[in-house]
Amino acid sequence: MSADAVPTYRLPDAGAVINDLPKVSLHDHLDGGLRPATIIELAAADGVTLPTTDADALRQWFADQSDSGSLVEYLKTFDVTTSVMQTADGLERVAREFVEDLVADGVVYGEVRWAPEQHLQRGLTLDQAVEAVQAGVESAVDAAGGAIRIGQLVTAMRHADRALEIAELAVRHRDRGVVGFDIAGAEAGFPASNHRAAFDYLASELFPVTVHAGEADGLASIRSALVDGRALRLGHGVRLFEDVTLSDAGDGSTLASLGEVASWVRDREIPLEVSPSSNLQTGAIAAWGDDLADHPFDVLYQLGFRVTVNTDNRLMSNTTLTRELALLAGTFGYDLDDLAAFQINAALSSFLPLEDREEIIALITSGYAEA
Repeated sequence: MSADAVPTYRLPDAGAVINDLPKVSLHDHLDGGLRPATIIELAAADGVTLPTTDADALRQWFADQSDSGSLVEYLKTFDVTTSVMQTADGLERVAREFVEDLVADGVVYGEVRWAPEQHLQRGLTLDQAVEAVQAGVESAVDAAGGAIRIGQLVTAMRHADRALEIAELAVRHRDRGVVGFDIAGAEAGFPASNHRAAFDYLASELFPVTVHAGEADGLASIRSALVDGRALRLGHGVRLFEDVTLSDAGDGSTLASLGEVASWVRDREIPLEVSPSSNLQTGAIAAWGDDLADHPFDVLYQLGFRVTVNTDNRLMSNTTLTRELALLAGTFGYDLDDLAAFQINAALSSFLPLEDREEIIALITSGYAEA
């Protein structure tokens, strides 16, 4: 959904325009947020064949291909986007537009995650790739006049064997835009423990980590992210709900019992980077249903988990952070206080220094008070 095509979303009860509210985005993939028109232009310049060269049709193609109920099938769409992100100019443009679209959506702080190892096909080095993305980010931030802050999350692919090298890359750029490390890709069969050396190194460097877990695999994957990965946040994490047992209390209320993993995550306020639309597309919540009303987000929120709201991949889900918040509000009856809580959760969970987090929380508090 391009910045100039975003509809206006209002809260049903207060009438507040969600688009205008300050937001924090923690789980947003660079190669999942391209503008269709940009893909077409870059593909023409690079000699890349696309399913269609009509922007609207290409947007629909991504949405249709992504709505498969399988993370593995969903990930295949990234072959198209990464194919036009193999040059410094391409990466810089995509990063610049990525941030511009966040600004248009009211995001005041965003973390952009991406895997440099997937962008070396035309001769870039890992460091050159990171520098190109940072150049695009800084260009957009400067143009926004300080309306947004951005941090890079450098990602390693969990099915590959370059995690230690990518971890070293992230740490090398910690003072040049990179704020954290992530592993992503096909989750089932590729636990965080496969990359223990990388996580040991990151821990020794006191460098923050988030790990995709609890999306296409269950509690064992989440436990590995926490124990082997020392994850400070869980990417998606929705299958943590497998460790929550609900029962009828007999008086019309519901009792909840948490297992060891769920208790650990809740009691230590380990953030969940939840992406509602994406979770439906990839089948992450298939055990409980196939509609947003079946998503465990609300129960996790009511139980006191630190839930945050994210887009995952704006292109594949044809969404924005505003739209995700509107969908949740319409489904679960959330009001301004709830939406503010989600943004404060995200700000608290960001990989920024405490003082910066406090500044962002002040922006959020002020913005929601005005609304």
